[in-house]
Amino acid sequence: MSDDTMARAAAEEHEAQTEHEGRAHPSDRNYVVIALILAVLTALEVATYYVEEQLGGFLVPALMVMMVVKFAMVVMWFMHLRFDSNLFTRMFVSGLVLAIGVYAITLTTFKFFG
Repeated sequence: MSDDTMARAAAEEHEAQTEHEGRAHPSDRNYVVIALILAVLTALEVATYYVEEQLGGFLVPALMVMMVVKFAMVVMWFMHLRFDSNLFTRMFVSGLVLAIGVYAITLTTFKFFG
């Protein structure tokens, strides 16, 4: 089999799999756009260091919002949870909630008994 024939067969198989899943996977352009958005958010996070005094009490909430948005974008796009079965999303969220709960309990324990 020539390389061209193998490439065509692989492309057809990928198209069939994508149609079967019912979800179109992102193109390279989508990934570049997401990477640029993440870069802008990172630049904004770094910029908060230089305007910390002007932000006052708004600093931590602003950083938290940017952190959550970046986390969600990475999980949805680069970990492909947006395109996979909902089962994987539920498993990921369950593990995340468990980890946050354990972390909160540990912090509370150190606060009250430390």
